[in-house]
Amino acid sequence: MRKKVEWASAIALAATVLTALLGATGSGAAASDFIPTLVETKPTPQFVSEPVVQALPAAETETEEADAPDADSLQQLVSQQETPDDMSRDMRCLAGAIYFEARGESLEGQLAVGRVIVNRTKSGRFPTSYCGVVYQPSQFSFIRGRSMPAVRENSSSWQEAVAIAQIAEDGAWKSKAKGALFFHAKRVSPRWSKLTKLAQVDNHIFYR
Repeated sequence: MRKKVEWASAIALAATVLTALLGATGSGAAASDFIPTLVETKPTPQFVSEPVVQALPAAETETEEADAPDADSLQQLVSQQETPDDMSRDMRCLAGAIYFEARGESLEGQLAVGRVIVNRTKSGRFPTSYCGVVYQPSQFSFIRGRSMPAVRENSSSWQEAVAIAQIAEDGAWKSKAKGALFFHAKRVSPRWSKLTKLAQVDNHIFYR
């Protein structure tokens, strides 16, 4: 208590002295203006204006179909295809399967058959080549043993099948049976209850 009284007396004395001095100099400032005051200050928050970058999810890509072709119809796209002078054995197998399985059907029907063969090579469940898929035992009825019937290569049907094979391989036109791995003629009824039916295109029904 005594120390508080002594501090108060000292402060009062200092104020008296300052008042006298200010009075002598004619200043209008009060004595209390010269007594230091402790003020609690808080740091001012600093904000940094920077863009927040968040990674965007990877765009889903369509693995079966390519970008939109430069054609208004499948018929137009077929007409744009050039028949190669020297076809690989694999492409002959693909075109041959289209020719024997869907010759005389619509272009969409032929394409759906071709896409099944292409899809199988990429599925991991079937051989990885077109010939391997086509010649796999008990898969295609036109195969006799290890041979394919003769093809009339000068016919328009063969030229069409070759064009469809190229389109199927490139994924250049969307198939009506997208993602199909199996098909059968609609005149038969195999017990495929565990498969998912995708579409019927002309005389074939397609499944995954």
